Amino acid sequence: MAFRRAKRLAILHKAESSYGTDATPAAADALIGSNVTFTPIEGEEVRRDLLLPYLGHQGTILTAEYGRIEFDIEIAGSGTAGTAPKYGSILKAAGMAATVTAGVDVEYTIVEDATESGSLYFVADKVRHVFLGGQANIALNFSARQIPKIRVTYMGLLGAVTDVGSMPAVSQTGWTAPVVVSKANTVLTLHGWTAVAESLALDLGNELVARHLIGDERILISDRQSTGTAVVEARDIATIDWFAKARSGATGGLSLVHGTTAGNIVEIAAPKVQIGKPTQGETNGIINYSLPLMLRPDAGRDELVITVR
Repeated sequence: MAFRRAKRLAILHKAESSYGTDATPAAADALIGSNVTFTPIEGEEVRRDLLLPYLGHQGTILTAEYGRIEFDIEIAGSGTAGTAPKYGSILKAAGMAATVTAGVDVEYTIVEDATESGSLYFVADKVRHVFLGGQANIALNFSARQIPKIRVTYMGLLGAVTDVGSMPAVSQTGWTAPVVVSKANTVLTLHGWTAVAESLALDLGNELVARHLIGDERILISDRQSTGTAVVEARDIATIDWFAKARSGATGGLSLVHGTTAGNIVEIAAPKVQIGKPTQGETNGIINYSLPLMLRPDAGRDELVITVR
């Protein structure tokens, strides 16, 4: 048997038409990711604990099996305004629904009923792991001078683990090169202030649960608490008073627009953001504030909207 190379990887993902039924993702469904952390089998180990006239390990039975994978995806548009990005199926598995306005944009908003599930194939140098009924959480990170990325946490019911004759074809068609986070490419507004910021991190906060019962097995999004952190350059109190905002519990809007060219613009909106306890730090000898963010719903299921245009 030949050795297997750790860097020969492929991820294919496709939305399922019915929960847990293999959607058989193909080359066009490839996810171009990085920084993978893969857990082939999670579950519970049930001990037998038999009473015997001698000592020794009696083994366990593995139950409630599922798999978990985490990876990064670059944040960019699809290349064409009004066309969904190739990572759109992951946003749907994270409890978001797409509204497409042809030639204009694709808006992803939170849904809590009829959340779509996905089938994910992870191929590690010709060994394929299948996850079915998958659900996800997403965490977005925009850091100055860096490529913005989505950290995906994905859980799915275990399908087959098999050898494949060759690595699957992976199409990069429809994947657009990202632009770095910078003054030229990115505008962040928080509580009405056009921010000078080092970074913005947002976590949709889906709680993923593997639920194995008599008569049903599935991965669920059981709860959601959306949070974030903004690291902003400190200004005088007259310009923006983060301490008063934290003490009063005041809420305000957050908007981030990244990209300047149609087809490669991603907008993040949160209408009702509460500021937590600021902490002071410094970078390059310049004072900054790290601001915890609580993304609260306004009318409901609207605490985070992602628009690609």
